[in-house]
Amino acid sequence: MNKVLLASLLVTSLVMVEGCNSDSSSTQSVPDPTGSTGSGSGSGSGLSAATLALNITSVPDSLSVTYSSALKFNRYTQVQTPNGKSIHLIAQDKLSDNQIVRARSILTHYLTDYPGSEYGSDKSAVANKMADNGAILLLLNGQDDGTNPATNLGGQPLYQNEIQVEGGSWYINQTYDGHRDASFEEILHLLHDYGIGVDQNPEFMGVLADYQAEIRSAQITALNDKLWGIGSPDWIAELTPENSLTQEYLASVIDSYYGLWGAWAGSDTHGMWGGYVAKTRAEISNEDPLGAKLMDNKFFHPYLTYDARIDASFEGDFSLKFNAILGYTHHAQYLKYVTLTGDKSSNVIVNGLDNKITGNAATNIVFFSGSSAEYTIEKQADGSTLISDMVDNRDGVNRVIQVEQAAFSDTNIDL
Repeated sequence: MNKVLLASLLVTSLVMVEGCNSDSSSTQSVPDPTGSTGSGSGSGSGLSAATLALNITSVPDSLSVTYSSALKFNRYTQVQTPNGKSIHLIAQDKLSDNQIVRARSILTHYLTDYPGSEYGSDKSAVANKMADNGAILLLLNGQDDGTNPATNLGGQPLYQNEIQVEGGSWYINQTYDGHRDASFEEILHLLHDYGIGVDQNPEFMGVLADYQAEIRSAQITALNDKLWGIGSPDWIAELTPENSLTQEYLASVIDSYYGLWGAWAGSDTHGMWGGYVAKTRAEISNEDPLGAKLMDNKFFHPYLTYDARIDASFEGDFSLKFNAILGYTHHAQYLKYVTLTGDKSSNVIVNGLDNKITGNAATNIVFFSGSSAEYTIEKQADGSTLISDMVDNRDGVNRVIQVEQAAFSDTNIDL
C-alpha cells in the first residue's frame, strides 16, 4: 500500500461538487486504457466547458505550487465536507474526465450516510476528520512503476491504469492482464487512514476506533487462519512494520464485496490475485465470516450509491442485472444509478435495485423482465417516467429520464 502523507493544504475558493450528467470531454484527446476520451488540454491552457460542467477545474493557486503544471497536474475537483473544508482530488493530464469523476464518485460513495447502520448512519465526522487531516487523492498518469516523479508528493496515489470507467472497453471486457481496477482499494486506503482511523500508530487519527477494532480482529483471524495474505509471506512481512495489515485486508474484502474479482479467471474461488479466500460476496459469507460481518450493516452500503457515467464509447445493452456470460456484471449488479453519455445508441437492463436511468443524446431503451401488463407507467411532473413492477422482488420501481422506450417481454412502449 502507498502510505498517505499528511498535507495541510487548504483551498479558499472551491466549487461545490454535485452529480453532473454532461458528457466528459476536454480540448484534446489522448489514448486511454479505459476506452474513455482522455483530457490532454495541456498545462496552462483553459479547460473545456464540458470539463467545467463536471465540476472539474484547474488546480487552485493554493495547491499548484506543489501540484504544478511542470509535474503535469492540470485538473482538480473536490468533495466538500460538512465542516466547510474539502478533500482534494488533483489529476495529471492523461486522466480522462470520466476517470476523475469516477474517483470522486467512489469517495463520495464511501462517505454517503448509510441510514440505520452501526457506524455509518452519519458519516459527517469521518468526512470532517479526513479534511482536517489533509486527505488528498492524487490521480497520476500511467501506472505504479516508479517512473512518475509525482508519486512521492503528499497524497494517496491512484494511477490512470488503475481506474476503470463503467462502459469503457476495459470495464466491459474485464481484463486482468497485469493491471486491475484498484480505484476502490486506493480510495478506501485514504478513507481508512484519515477517516476511520488505524490503531497501533503513535496517534489514532480517525473517529471510528470501535469499528477499527472489529477490522483488526477480523484481519488477525484471517491471517492466522490463512484466509488472507495467502502465499505472500514477504508481502505480509513488509506490511507488518508499517502497520498496513488492516488496510490491505479490508481492501481485499471490499474488492470482493463489490464484485471486482468475479470475472478474474486466475482462480475459481479466490480474489485479490489469489491472496484472499473469497472471490464474490457470497463466498465472503461462507469463507470469511468476520469479513462478512464487517460488511453487514456496519458502514459500507450493499450497493453503489453513485451515479455511474456510462462511457461515451459504449454502444449496445448495458446490463445492471447479473449475467454470468457478461463478466462486467459481477460489478455492475451493484449499480443503482446510471447516466448514459455521448451520442451512441445504448440501452440499460434493470437489476431490481429501484434504478434511476438517464439517457444520452441518442435513442435509448430500458429493458424489463416481464410483460407490459405487469407494470405501471406514470409520467412525472419533472419530465421523468416512473415504471413500477407489480410483481414482487423482480424489477422494482425505476425512474427513467430522457429515455425514449421501455421494452417488455411482449412489446416496446414509447415513453
